Amino acid sequence: MANQQLENVIEQPARTTSGFAMLFVGIALEALSVWKFVDAIRFENIPAMILSFVIFTAGLLVLVGLFTVQPNESRVLVFFGRYIGSCRIEGFRWGNPFAIKRRVSLRVRNLTSETIKVNDESGSPIEIAAVVVWRVIDTAKALFDVDHYEQFVNIQVETAVRSLATGHPYDPRDAEGSEISLRGNQEEIADELRIGLQERLSIAGVDVMEARLTHLAYAPEIAQAMLRRQQAQAVVAARRLIVEAAVGMVDHALRELSNQGIVQLDEERKAAMVNNLMVVLTSEQSSAPVLNTGTLYG
Repeated sequence: MANQQLENVIEQPARTTSGFAMLFVGIALEALSVWKFVDAIRFENIPAMILSFVIFTAGLLVLVGLFTVQPNESRVLVFFGRYIGSCRIEGFRWGNPFAIKRRVSLRVRNLTSETIKVNDESGSPIEIAAVVVWRVIDTAKALFDVDHYEQFVNIQVETAVRSLATGHPYDPRDAEGSEISLRGNQEEIADELRIGLQERLSIAGVDVMEARLTHLAYAPEIAQAMLRRQQAQAVVAARRLIVEAAVGMVDHALRELSNQGIVQLDEERKAAMVNNLMVVLTSEQSSAPVLNTGTLYG
């Protein structure tokens, strides 16, 4: 059997009119039906009595079709199981009295996901959570293409956060830090999360305005070990910077001594000076100077 592809419903404007005019019509019909009924009883006119009931029913149907639309809200009209349009015109409106008018909010909403535990790309267990700013832009898709669109958004946010966490390491694994990581590239991660969510939620007529991580930490069972690892990496990076700066200073000192002719050093004496300068510049403790009262080669 060939697979049948479901046809997506697209939002379209519903045919509605001003509710105040139809309210006047409905009240007039009800008043007319009462007058006709009283007149029919007085003259014992059965056809007029039946007509009064018909007018009363017509007026009641007119009043049933009245509804209100608040700002940033929409009413979705469904007529005997068929979608006939959405009304976004705020105020007092009148539509098909036989149509069900379902309320859909178009306001901007915040969704904070629960903190979940998942393994990052390196396999380290981490805790992660996100906040998503979203709103409905297509009421027909929200109601008819998914079941309970608010619950659908909640589930897709958790799925997207899990997928994001497993696709990147917590910290960059290369020495240069060029790899995109959850902690080091917050803007890139936020954009990736928003784009991924938009792809998942487009079917529900939802626009993802912003998505960001609100909680990111190593799981408690490895938090202390990872803290020591980060401290060690910070120490190594600091020592590397100190060594690079010391090498530059030594090179500059040797070139200045040579250019200005202050002293002439052979290769062995240069090596000794480099060694002494590197010890002084890279040592974590203050170095005590040694005064030489003899000759340089003595």
